[in-house]
Amino acid sequence: MPGLNTLGISIGRLDLEPLRFIPFHTHPRAAELITILEGTVLAGFLVPDPANFYRSRLFSKTLNPGDVFVFPQGLIHFQYNVGLKKAIFLATFNSQNPGIFMITSPNIASDLPILNDILAKGFQLNKTQIALLGKKFF
Repeated sequence: MPGLNTLGISIGRLDLEPLRFIPFHTHPRAAELITILEGTVLAGFLVPDPANFYRSRLFSKTLNPGDVFVFPQGLIHFQYNVGLKKAIFLATFNSQNPGIFMITSPNIASDLPILNDILAKGFQLNKTQIALLGKKFF
């Protein structure tokens, strides 16, 4: 949006088809705030456990229209349309250039387990393969 140039913010609209997943990623230069306009989205992020490199704590919530969720700057996060219709949401960043890094190998073990469906979609593996990987961290 040209009117936002140099204001230090950026906004984008995302349309996510049913049962589709935005893979694990992070924004190194901005926090992200999402506002759900339509549909149902499972959103979550991982906070590293300083005591154990191989574990993270999962914060997640199922969001409905009108709900807002914040992903802190630099943390691995995801969005998953758990509904049966298209989900539409706005993503707002506190940076003109938030950057994005797609994550290929986040921690599989977390204090609250990440749904195997989400891990399978994120890594393009089946649930059996995810279960085998998960056993290595428990």
